Amino acid sequence: MSNPKAWRAFKHRNYRLLYPASAMSNIGTWAQRVAQDWLVLELTGSAQILGIVTGLQFAPTLFLSLWAGSLADKFDKRKLLYITNFGAGIVSAWLGLLIVSGSVEIWHVYVAALSLGVFSALDAPVRTSFTSELVGRTDLPNAVSLNSANFNVGRLVGPAMSGFLILLFGTGPSFLINSFSYVVMIVTLTMINADELHTQKGAELGTKIRDALVYIRSRLDLTLVMLTVFFSATFGLNYQIFNALMATQEFNKGPAEFGGLGTFLAIGSLSGALIAARLESWRVPRRIMAGATIFGLTLVVLSYAPNYLVYSMLLPFGGAIALMSLVSANSYVQTSVDPNIRGRVMGVYLLIFMGGTPIGSPMIGFLAGEIGIRATITVCGALTAIAAATLFWVYTVKRGAIAEQKSRMAR
Repeated sequence: MSNPKAWRAFKHRNYRLLYPASAMSNIGTWAQRVAQDWLVLELTGSAQILGIVTGLQFAPTLFLSLWAGSLADKFDKRKLLYITNFGAGIVSAWLGLLIVSGSVEIWHVYVAALSLGVFSALDAPVRTSFTSELVGRTDLPNAVSLNSANFNVGRLVGPAMSGFLILLFGTGPSFLINSFSYVVMIVTLTMINADELHTQKGAELGTKIRDALVYIRSRLDLTLVMLTVFFSATFGLNYQIFNALMATQEFNKGPAEFGGLGTFLAIGSLSGALIAARLESWRVPRRIMAGATIFGLTLVVLSYAPNYLVYSMLLPFGGAIALMSLVSANSYVQTSVDPNIRGRVMGVYLLIFMGGTPIGSPMIGFLAGEIGIRATITVCGALTAIAAATLFWVYTVKRGAIAEQKSRMAR
């Protein structure tokens, strides 16, 4: 029998309305990511350039996430989402048309990756904090889990769809499909009923970005959770590069098999997100850190997969453990902060979650070129596991002080 609490966010009309549009957008995004990676390998055949392109796409997060979080606390989030979706849709359409016309060059990919990174960096804190207005604080943890499931449906469908599209028509259609998905999202946003949004007022905590940094520094639990997310995302969540290089360099596979790896990963990620929707008790720092430790160890095991079949079978386990930990971290941070500062705190969270990628991706591409992709995955998994285990120990030692901090902040 299904647990009705696992779906309670759907009782909100605005959330029900936006959910399928988000699913389509996620499918388009993942289809484009696979196509972009394959396009780079087609144009250059270079692991280093693949890492650079990935880094360019996430570099704007370093500079814009905090500012975007501040915007989310000051302005109408729906209007901000109009702007970010429109901009990203234009860029995707531009690159898709260049590919279809046969005139694409690698510098076009650089420009598109950087431009999409700008709109994504602006979009993520706004969209993340908008969830609380769609469902309210009580149902926010459930909505975070369901959003992650939605994201991973996109990861499940998008890569496989893109792999077959590349095989039949090349990489161009994946970009054009993603552009259309932004149009659907814009139309859906116009249908949101503003009267049903759950706007919240909390303590006056200032309007500056540094207020969020001060707030996080005063909460050791948030600091440790965010550090866990940083190491997991920067070194562990690089399946985009891991799968591309394992498929091509280790297993000598084509685009369909490469897309299939994304689908296998998404099966585990989707399972982890759905499990997290049911496990309210998982959303505590120690379990988040323990899950991240196990995730790092699964990467080490994955690096020793002898063939494509074994690698594919191991991917879902890594995806499930990673998503259970990261969904719990996202939910814990969102529900543990004051509403008036949530947008800026989530800007910091997303900076930590994605901001390490511009550094990590080029480094991983360089390492893969120097020591091989298998050894690179081993190093990344070990770094993730060691960092998470160390943070688990710190949290355990400081648990009394953390409880006192939270109690003082609540007063």
